[in-house]
Amino acid sequence: MRQTFERTGDGAAAIRRRASIVDNLVRQIWTQITDGPERMNISLVATGGFGRKELFPCSDVDVLYLCASDDVERDHHDTIRSATQAMWDAGLRASPATRTLKECDRVDPDNLEFTVSLLDRRFLAGDSALYKRLEGELLPVLALRDWDTIVQNLSEIARTRHAKYGNTIFHLEPNIKECPGGLRDYHLAQWLSMLDSLKADKAWPKPAGNSFYATHDERESAFDFLAAARCFLHYRKRRDDNILDWHAQDEAAAQSIGLETLGSADPAYWMRTYYRHARTIYRRASLLIDDLPPARRSFYKQFRRKRVPIAGTDFFIERGRLDLDESATDIDGDAILRIFGSISLHGYKLSQHTEDRIAESLPVLAVQMPEGPFLWNCLREVLLGPYAAHALRTMHALGILELLIPEFHGIDSLVIRDSYHRYTVDEHTFLVIDNVHQLRQPHHDWEKRFATLLPEIERLDLFFLAVLLHDTGKARRTGDHANQSVELAESVFARLEFDSEEREIVRRIIRNHLEMSLAMRRDILAAETIRAFADKIGSQSQLKMLTLMTYADIKSVAPETLTPWKAENLWQLYIGASNFLDRSVDEVRYHVDSDPALLNRIVALVPDRAEELRIFLEGLPQRYLQTRPPEQIRSHFQMALDLPLEPAQISFRTVRQLNEITLITKDRPLLFADMAGVLASWGMNIVKADAFSNAAGIIVDTFQFTDPFQTLALNPSEIDRFLQSIRDVVAQRVPLENLLLSRSRSGRRTQARVSVDTRIEFDNESSTHSTLLQVVTHDTTGLLREIAKGFAECGCNIEVALIDTEGEMAIDVFYLTSAGKKLDETTQRILTASLMQSLEKLRQ
Repeated sequence: MRQTFERTGDGAAAIRRRASIVDNLVRQIWTQITDGPERMNISLVATGGFGRKELFPCSDVDVLYLCASDDVERDHHDTIRSATQAMWDAGLRASPATRTLKECDRVDPDNLEFTVSLLDRRFLAGDSALYKRLEGELLPVLALRDWDTIVQNLSEIARTRHAKYGNTIFHLEPNIKECPGGLRDYHLAQWLSMLDSLKADKAWPKPAGNSFYATHDERESAFDFLAAARCFLHYRKRRDDNILDWHAQDEAAAQSIGLETLGSADPAYWMRTYYRHARTIYRRASLLIDDLPPARRSFYKQFRRKRVPIAGTDFFIERGRLDLDESATDIDGDAILRIFGSISLHGYKLSQHTEDRIAESLPVLAVQMPEGPFLWNCLREVLLGPYAAHALRTMHALGILELLIPEFHGIDSLVIRDSYHRYTVDEHTFLVIDNVHQLRQPHHDWEKRFATLLPEIERLDLFFLAVLLHDTGKARRTGDHANQSVELAESVFARLEFDSEEREIVRRIIRNHLEMSLAMRRDILAAETIRAFADKIGSQSQLKMLTLMTYADIKSVAPETLTPWKAENLWQLYIGASNFLDRSVDEVRYHVDSDPALLNRIVALVPDRAEELRIFLEGLPQRYLQTRPPEQIRSHFQMALDLPLEPAQISFRTVRQLNEITLITKDRPLLFADMAGVLASWGMNIVKADAFSNAAGIIVDTFQFTDPFQTLALNPSEIDRFLQSIRDVVAQRVPLENLLLSRSRSGRRTQARVSVDTRIEFDNESSTHSTLLQVVTHDTTGLLREIAKGFAECGCNIEVALIDTEGEMAIDVFYLTSAGKKLDETTQRILTASLMQSLEKLRQ
């Protein structure tokens, strides 16, 4: 049998063949011991794996001596003992049990295994009439009478076993019998299906061939693979060994155990096949367990059984599960995407019926699946939900995720064969997403720290998309997987119709997602480590996203990977880099001669303007260059070329419910104040702003603002007049005071909901060129205008401005010089007094 298995690799055939041989041997032993009488009121019954005709090379042979009564059991005790001894003498690992018919007619919750073993039974020898009473009369009545007890105990035993293995199929050295997705789960699914059929039809399902389960679907293919793997393990160790250790994986791959193609296979590929089959079995078993009714009915649970339809679809919710109406003839692709959005938001599960229908509809869904903004809106709804990882796992298992993002298929069940990574690449990705969402309810002190960054991520949707794609490049097996993941992401951007800025945000996260981990291998307190890391990251928004991603990424490698010490180091690196980015913007400026790479990238977009581009880029802060995609820098450069035609070049767009204006012009006194003032005169509330200048005195100011009174939204024709008023004020064709006067006559003031104490802090140490000033105060209309006026009155020049608003609190950072130098103490005192007076007047 072993030679046949090693030649064919057919484990299912091997275990059936051994069962048949053992059948004949047991019958022969029983006939010899009993001298061949047919009726002794004892029936020899095969149970468990032997009863299923699934007898693995070193498995026990489960035999039940079924006696008609206690007297029969007592009278034939020596016969039963002799038969069992003969089995052991013949080399069989007999595992006998002796029961009377009456003893079989009850369920012992403490020994459920015996009752379950009777679900897989076959007549071997002895009293066939007695067996028929067990088969046709006793067991159906028992199973129907104690149906709830049997299935509830089965599910509880399974849940306990799953919990023992961390409720995951992904183990470095799995037990292919006991782990989730192993043979135990396969048989659990068979038992629950059999009991469900018995309850519905009041009769056992009819056997087909050697099994009750004739359909050869993906679950049967999974069983064939596991059967081959377990046969291999038994023959390899010559005992009942079910652990796929490292060496066993190498040998199984070398022999292509369970695979259709012969020859040596890559161990990672072989384990990938194992995980895919295990996922199929685990998902089936889990769905059947979840479908079981509650053990005790309460009013609340009965209320939950009420069907709640999902508007606009053929789906409904019952007992916390999503199901598809039986009358639905087809499944709409748009409805499917909305359903997974609901799963991500509420944590619902799909019923087995619904999963089967979706799997059957995949060819049609592949044609119907939308692209562009509609697809992105549906996908972002899934990514942003608190149960996003659960929804994505479900989509992945059903093949929906690969329809939306084919690039993800390459990491499906992909194994990283080292002692560091616990999970496959796809499962690791889902865990990263899950770990970020779990920060909404932090438990440990370090989780509470990292949780403070979550609400500060401006584009959380793009962040989660980057997380979803960050390891897809590992499918290529060679090279830098971060850069290869960026390459794969480009086709995703095209299908989702992202603009250049959205693409660049995702690219940066993916490309740099290992940088924090690499920096943590150095002295994180050393200034050179902080500087080198911060130079690569470039902006606070990227730093916050990478910090969260690194935290979740490390935690998702294995449960014990993120130690408190490592979490503390990660946080200290974030703090150090954040302080550096805030306090070195003016110091780190771009010089074309020392770094021509950026110049060359943009020259490729404007090949005939190389010299003018060199002048434009020279002296710009690195922060500006690192937070803008090349296409946007090119646009700003082209605006600068048009300054001779119009001295105030303006671009306007809407970004995520915010309006954004970029101004490019020649620097002059009060320019920043005038720009802030004209926005205030129109009733706009500045939320974010930054101001940069190059060595030639060209400034690039960007203002993001809300429109509280919806002046522009309700009157689109006003946008041109609004932009023209900015050009006129910046070019000094119209006095700003005229606009501010009209605003003061018709303006509306809002009452502050919270009180914010004004703080003004100077720092002369952080930058070698400028004095850093931080102003924290209550955000009010015209605030930025008053601050900038104060600078001008004190003879201060703004080198860089970084404006931010959190709720009703403005946190504004300015890099200031006076006559090209840092501000001395006298200037600082005068400026402080001036600002405090202006801000107090503004609040009144």
